Amino acid sequence: MLVLAVDTATPAVTAGLVELEQGTPGATTTMDLRILASRVRVDPRAHAEVLTPQILECLTEAGRSRTDIAAVVVGVGPGPFTGLRVGMATAAAFGDALGIPVYGVCSLDAIAADAAPDLTPDRELLVVTDARRREVYWARYRDGVRVAGPEVIKPGDLDSAQAEVIAGSASHVDFFDLPVLPVETPSPAGLVRVAAPEVLARAVPQSLTPLYLRRPDAVENSFRTLDRTGA
Repeated sequence: MLVLAVDTATPAVTAGLVELEQGTPGATTTMDLRILASRVRVDPRAHAEVLTPQILECLTEAGRSRTDIAAVVVGVGPGPFTGLRVGMATAAAFGDALGIPVYGVCSLDAIAADAAPDLTPDRELLVVTDARRREVYWARYRDGVRVAGPEVIKPGDLDSAQAEVIAGSASHVDFFDLPVLPVETPSPAGLVRVAAPEVLARAVPQSLTPLYLRRPDAVENSFRTLDRTGA
């Protein structure tokens, strides 16, 4: 099944097309995942301008049409209000126009999913991204499962003693005395890996709810939650 993945929770504007299938019986993984095309542009002020063109570029590169997309996966943050809503609104629009489900996933979970192959069992991972205002969004993971967070905090107030390795924003991981894994932002593959059990089961998604974790600087009353059933 063809899955569109998008994320605008970080300064990176991310879009990609992922072919997702149930894993081969007897294989060590429960899914087969193949990246057909992806686009990533790091520009915190260009989310609205470049996301849809990136999606169209991915469709052209993969030789697919919009009607081939069977599901959408979108990062729901945590992230700044203005950028985050672009990805979520775009994902919801594709789902509504095509009549397909839209699944929201924590963007920090997607980073953790990409970092997982470089982790040994029982090694705890800390993921941090830029929350602005000299703060970070963070969550901790063990064996691929989130065990704490997501929350927002000043780096100096975050107790990282339980973590053994860190991933996330390149300009923020250095605040912590931990080995760094080279995964900075959510990838299309990471986003789809997190949502794969629901996508493969064709589960009815819950309503899209952005993870702001604090009051936005500007509030639009019309943007509270988005329907991600695609209906």
